[in-house]
Amino acid sequence: MEIPVELAKTIINEEIDQQIIVLRERGGQQRSFPIVIGIGEIFAIDRRMKGIALPRPLTHDLLEQVIEKMGGVIQKVVISDLRDHTFFATIHVQRSDDTIEIDSRPSDAMALLAGLKIPLFVEEIVFDKLSS
Repeated sequence: MEIPVELAKTIINEEIDQQIIVLRERGGQQRSFPIVIGIGEIFAIDRRMKGIALPRPLTHDLLEQVIEKMGGVIQKVVISDLRDHTFFATIHVQRSDDTIEIDSRPSDAMALLAGLKIPLFVEEIVFDKLSS
């Protein structure tokens, strides 16, 4: 079962490469958990959430444009699994009558959806693995 979540917090420390985003369940039990990501991704998320446009597209801007130009619409992002301390995500793209699921690192998926009105979900199994 997919649980709706939101990006609750970004923790940026420019002195180290490992940055943290915190996802929090919407409604329900208000469960939350951190994901460690790279400095490039945290800056991309921060920039896109603040609506800061750059003169040329960066990777996540480019991916958004490619999906749109190919007739796709990003439907949602799902943090789908946690294996060996690594989170897995899937970007769901609707194109005509097909739904395309694209494997992604959560940090890249988050940078893509940041600032867009795209829902974010976490599979219940991820919460289960985090609590055990």
